[in-house]
Amino acid sequence: MGFSTWGRIAFALRPLQGEIVMPVNASRRSALKTLALLGSAGAASLLLPGCWKKEEQGAAGSAGAPAVVKGVGDPVVEFKYPDNPTFDLIYLAEALGYFEGSRTRPKYVGKIAAPQIIPLVGTGEIDFGTRMVPLVISAIASGLDIKVVSAGGKTLQEAPHMKYFAHRESGIRTPKDLEGKTVGFNSFGACAEFVTKKYLRAQGVDVNRINWLVVPDNQAEQTLATRNIDVAIIHPPHSGGAEQNPALVKLWSDYDLDGGLGGMAPYSVYGRFAREHPEATRDLVSAIARAANWVNANPDEARRITSERIGMELRLVERFAYVENLVVSEPPIQYYIDILEAEGKIPSGKVRVKDVYTNEFNPFASPEALA
Repeated sequence: MGFSTWGRIAFALRPLQGEIVMPVNASRRSALKTLALLGSAGAASLLLPGCWKKEEQGAAGSAGAPAVVKGVGDPVVEFKYPDNPTFDLIYLAEALGYFEGSRTRPKYVGKIAAPQIIPLVGTGEIDFGTRMVPLVISAIASGLDIKVVSAGGKTLQEAPHMKYFAHRESGIRTPKDLEGKTVGFNSFGACAEFVTKKYLRAQGVDVNRINWLVVPDNQAEQTLATRNIDVAIIHPPHSGGAEQNPALVKLWSDYDLDGGLGGMAPYSVYGRFAREHPEATRDLVSAIARAANWVNANPDEARRITSERIGMELRLVERFAYVENLVVSEPPIQYYIDILEAEGKIPSGKVRVKDVYTNEFNPFASPEALA
């Protein structure tokens, strides 16, 4: 790929500072579609084989593509969404033209701090957001109107959701070594806290003897390298820099801890928006599912887009992997319900798995996934 092509991608996916992003123009979308084709083994690889099969199956399959416009006079449905300096399937789906043919478009509302995303979705200040499952469960338990409508990231051994690092000279190598130390992680109430505590308790570690400190992912490597914390839990793409820092050593990944069960970062919707705009919700889920499959089929191209968007050196950017077709399964949700109940964060029986998610808006979902 030439520099000019990636320059156009960087423009299409650029982070803005509190501005509204205008729709990507036709020529840019055309370039990105060409990129998708070139980066794949052919047009069919834009979607995984299961996706192709569905798109060939009449009405149910055709829903996998952007929805057909019902009429010339149909109004455009805009959904409010953060415009954060991150790699995100919403941005990618728009840039690849996956909202074309539908009357659904993102309306970017500026940068929103990660801890605020789920509360703002639950109250309708924004319509969609992506954050970890335990935050959604806690929001539902508190009475907020929110639902998971698609899966997100998938933890693989070669593409984990988060990694654990220590300073090479610290002597920290085992879970027990963390007692009395300071562990930096991106936020309370999400994967880094609960996956880690569950694992450490199973290893006989007293987690109350650990000092837990919030450190943003993009600052964690430097904070650890300067010995201001003892251990850092870092998510992609920023974990790539830490892994290549000779002063640091990788201890584990979340795949080592739970086989990736806790690594799904789903997309959630404001309940009222989904009830009032079911077709728009379906259009969005379809678009990001296609974008997720594109990333899985084109990991190197996706890494390059990430590099351009966030301004990180390409060799340091780690890949993302996504659940196939973004169809939600129940084990990752039950995993966190059990943890939250065990931690005393929600009452036992307060939230059931079916309260948390639905696949009804996912055109790729099988009848079993809809049951």
